[in-house]
Amino acid sequence: MSSISASNGSSGKIRIGTHNGSFHCDETLACSLLKLLPRYSDAEIVRTRDLGVLDTCDLVVDVGGVFDREKHRYDHHQKTFNSSMNTLDSNKRWVTKLSSAGLVYCYFGKEIIAHLLAVKDDDKLVDKVYDKVYENFVEEIDAIDNGISTHDGEGRYGISTNLSARVSHLGPNWNDDNQDFDVGFYKAMDLTKTEFLDRVNYYGNVWWAARDIVNKSIQERFTVHKSGKLLEFAQGGVPWKEHLFELEKENDLTGAGGNILYVIYTDQNSMWRIQCVPVRSKSFENRLSLPEAWRGVRDQDLEKLSGIKGATFVHSGGFIGGNKTREGVMAMVEVALKNM
Repeated sequence: MSSISASNGSSGKIRIGTHNGSFHCDETLACSLLKLLPRYSDAEIVRTRDLGVLDTCDLVVDVGGVFDREKHRYDHHQKTFNSSMNTLDSNKRWVTKLSSAGLVYCYFGKEIIAHLLAVKDDDKLVDKVYDKVYENFVEEIDAIDNGISTHDGEGRYGISTNLSARVSHLGPNWNDDNQDFDVGFYKAMDLTKTEFLDRVNYYGNVWWAARDIVNKSIQERFTVHKSGKLLEFAQGGVPWKEHLFELEKENDLTGAGGNILYVIYTDQNSMWRIQCVPVRSKSFENRLSLPEAWRGVRDQDLEKLSGIKGATFVHSGGFIGGNKTREGVMAMVEVALKNM
């Protein structure tokens, strides 16, 4: 989405308004996102709930009771607000209600990413990274700020180490003598900025670079194993799962007979690994787990049980195993495929 230039006002310096007092992850991220753009990098952050002062700001996030793109007002607390990525851009599938972070990301995210990755706005990479960063970073912040749980009912356990929780710990405690929230707010801006930059770097320079490797492995899969159900990577650590699912669809390999079941690679110690393909990229369920009898067994016991020389382990969850040699790991593949 194209950006709209903000006026500088009479002072000549751009002002970004947000509320004072206690702060949350969404507005600290929203402010840090805006300041990543060159035209806003020197902007002054004005923390207030005074509507008269907010009216003098060029952009306002998370306060003011107004969402108006043309006027650069990005609040989400009003009763009439129910916008999501999908409602603002029908090409996007996410229906989570946006926070101020999501609103700023929706309208400025692609421009920010293009700037950080030093590519043109219309580069295919920008769209890919934009979607991945929203799905795997910003949406969580939107949901938490709006009180949207990841599950219905009571969860099996609580998560208290997410970014939103860590931001909440940066403010003063109720019984601290010093109740200066500004110090924590700027620490939170730095924290959210750092994490955002890490995600953009990962998806733009690490994750995306793996796509060609995965695609090449798919094209060459029948030279690795006659079934075509095994991929081989020259090294471990390749982020392959999401690429695999996308490329399977692009290559029409999603049918019952086309699914790829395993990948093999060497780890940092030059040991061979066999890893199961999950049913979804973040699922703990596998398309075809390693044999149940092998799970949780190691070294000589596994060699004896499996009859495969060099076998070192199979995880108790059945999703990964190891062998000292490629020949050995291929033998593990052969046995595992018999369970189809």
